[in-house]
Amino acid sequence: MTVTGIITALIVGLIIGALGRLVVPGKQNIPIWLTMVIGVVAALLGTVIARAIGVADTAGVDWTELLFQVVLAALGVALVVGIGGRRGYSRR
Repeated sequence: MTVTGIITALIVGLIIGALGRLVVPGKQNIPIWLTMVIGVVAALLGTVIARAIGVADTAGVDWTELLFQVVLAALGVALVVGIGGRRGYSRR
């Protein structure tokens, strides 16, 4: 993996994480770095799922792959907020 690939993954992760955060209702008290980590993981998992079912390689924008990524990011944000809220890990 090149430096450009790492930077691109971080930017895409930040965007996917932010979109996932927008989908989850209410206020999320998690730091931006955790949103980025959730976004990177969701982007990778979404791509793997899209490739596994054969919808990752389309002409133009891969809307189905993007949908998988955003839904996974939203689930990740909701899970982290839920766990952090119960255990007191959220920043206030």
